[in-house]
Amino acid sequence: MSALTVRQVRFRYLALYGLRWLPTGLLIPVMILLMQERGLTLSQIGLAVTAQGLVVLALELPTGGVADALGRKPVLVTAGVLNLVSLALFAVADSVALFFLVFAVQGAYRALDSGPLESWYVDATLAADPDAEYERGLGHAGTVAGVAIAGGALLSGGLIALGPVGPVSALTGPVLVAIALQAVALAALMTLLVEVRPGRGSGALRTSVAEAPRMVGQAFGLLRRSRVLLALVAVELFWGFGMVTFESLLPVRLAEVVGDPDRAAALLGPASSAAWLASAAGAALTPLLLRWPGAAPGAALLRVLQGATVVGMGLLAGPVGVLVAYLACYTVHGASNPLHLGLLHRQVDGPYRTSVLSLNSMMGQPAGALGAVALTVLADRTNVSTAMLVGAVVLALAAPLYLPAWRAARRATPAPAAAPPAGSAVAPDAGPVVAPPAGSSVDPTAGSSVDPSAGSSVDPTAGSAPGSGGVPAGAVVGSADPGR
Repeated sequence: MSALTVRQVRFRYLALYGLRWLPTGLLIPVMILLMQERGLTLSQIGLAVTAQGLVVLALELPTGGVADALGRKPVLVTAGVLNLVSLALFAVADSVALFFLVFAVQGAYRALDSGPLESWYVDATLAADPDAEYERGLGHAGTVAGVAIAGGALLSGGLIALGPVGPVSALTGPVLVAIALQAVALAALMTLLVEVRPGRGSGALRTSVAEAPRMVGQAFGLLRRSRVLLALVAVELFWGFGMVTFESLLPVRLAEVVGDPDRAAALLGPASSAAWLASAAGAALTPLLLRWPGAAPGAALLRVLQGATVVGMGLLAGPVGVLVAYLACYTVHGASNPLHLGLLHRQVDGPYRTSVLSLNSMMGQPAGALGAVALTVLADRTNVSTAMLVGAVVLALAAPLYLPAWRAARRATPAPAAAPPAGSAVAPDAGPVVAPPAGSSVDPTAGSSVDPSAGSSVDPTAGSAPGSGGVPAGAVVGSADPGR
């Protein structure tokens, strides 16, 4: 990894990140509507989605440990192959059982894909320059993902507008194009991602599998020792549940307002494109948010604002009002991800980075599965607006969980040194008291010590924390959130 410069690492990371999310953009406008076209009710869709949450819950941490022990590239390549399989199944699935299988395969892909690319970027950047700031690259990734998804969604809308092609329905066409683009992304991954792997061959694989439980145990050890990290990971419980509102229920809500599912799908193409451009613009605000109000308070404020935008989607009348609220929601979403990811990365060093990101994702995926079941059942029994309001409240309830990171950052900020009274003696060896990096996992008030042998560490090159992340799952199922 050290053979690459910081600029080269960032370029490769952003290129791979954009290719990773381009197929997702094609799927966002058609995912729910295609399943409905093939005969599934909202409740059945919610039931099928639970397969992803269950598989992620079972595999997230072990696969994160394998990525840390074996290397990020082989894990990402395996994930890409599984994503191809899930997309192929999605293109032909026509029953609850087959869609359940799609979500199960997608869950395995999601567990493998969660974290290794971001971990490679951060570790490769620090290997090239220990003083480099990687938060800006994470923010740029959000912008790139937003543009890629927007382009994919715009292409999807164009394909839908063309109508059916022979036996291929208008809603199926974007899925077939997504399969081709995923194959391109896999080839690029195998070419561009270069790393110094801990080991190779079958022996290395056996060793990494044996090491995975220890890596997972160390990651849980970090949670026990850091209240900041524990609170950040807990945010995903609320975020994952609430994201169902704007990822899965919004197409249904728009179809309800417009009165025609095909017209709603055609509108969702350009609307999704605009939404992810808005998400990219939100991610580009990261440097400003880091300066004011700061990462942790900014992330908390954005949780509340996102809840308010979902209320707008659920209550505003007419397609214009719903889509304006939708764009505002994704602007907030894009701004939130880099802040949350930056806070997470500041809590852990390289050997356990992917395991901690997997912990973060593990919380979000089952919560998303629960939200998919609960909110779709609620929508079937009442209406879509009521389900969206419940999800909005849950999103806003995550805001107080950023308080530990904010308090830790304030405690770690050194106060200005007061001038000594006239005539007072100052010991010649009394040097300045250096505060630990803001947002680091060392909590001066926690009373617990950090055991370097236990896997937690404070990165002395990390600098001050941006504030206290996701990075996104595939749009076929679960979150379409880059960085989550």
